[in-house]
Amino acid sequence: MGTEANRLGESITAKRRRPSRHGVRVGQVKSVLLEQDAVFQMGRLLDLDQAAAYLGVSPWTVRDLEAGGTIRRVRVPLSNGRELRKLLFDKSDLDRLIEAWKT
Repeated sequence: MGTEANRLGESITAKRRRPSRHGVRVGQVKSVLLEQDAVFQMGRLLDLDQAAAYLGVSPWTVRDLEAGGTIRRVRVPLSNGRELRKLLFDKSDLDRLIEAWKT
């Protein structure tokens, strides 16, 4: 039993010392910062993730705002009479929402 407990302790210690865990976190932070920079360089229409980053909320919050009628999505018609399923939002609508939130 002592040997088994010792192996368990070694595996826990080994997991704590994994350098990749810290590297992943740093990579995630860099990814978020790059994504936020990309939002500021985007055009007028933002997709769901970009709109969420622009507003500083989660994508689910943006979905809830759209479902509740607080913000409107841009509907892109397709040639077959249907519309693009991707959620797109006008940056100026998001700016108006931010101004409304200030007061």
